[in-house]
Amino acid sequence: MTGRGLLLLSALGVCAMVTACAPNISPDSYAAGSVGQVNRTVRGLVVSARPVAIGGTQSGLGAGAGAVAGGAAGSSMGSGPRGNIIGAVGGALVGGVIGAMAEDAATRQGGMEYVVQTDNGALLTVVQGNAPAFAVSQKVLVLYGSRSRIIADPT
Repeated sequence: MTGRGLLLLSALGVCAMVTACAPNISPDSYAAGSVGQVNRTVRGLVVSARPVAIGGTQSGLGAGAGAVAGGAAGSSMGSGPRGNIIGAVGGALVGGVIGAMAEDAATRQGGMEYVVQTDNGALLTVVQGNAPAFAVSQKVLVLYGSRSRIIADPT
């Protein structure tokens, strides 16, 4: 396999890894740094629930991988050294844009927006993953923290 082929193959591998890196928005998962932290919790009632779209990530990996792949592909398009350079630059630009768009699309997720009325009458809005789903009038607990979430109130 040629050097360009290996470069293109590795760029495609990075693109595949980016699509597997969608953030976990489930209320059931915690970051390792959250272990041992004390957070405030209040009781409430779901007053509104609606599906929402959660935008994808823009880590730069998709754009970088696309630029590498586009540059490698574009460099073989020109005739002569100058044409190869122009093709590589153009391919890198186009590939970077396409890679960024692919990363965003691959990591976009659906979620739920909940409006919760706490026992003291305050209204709070929390966006989290689709599961578990909560119904309007369901009792919940609002867990405050670096990533707030709601969970079912077992009482």
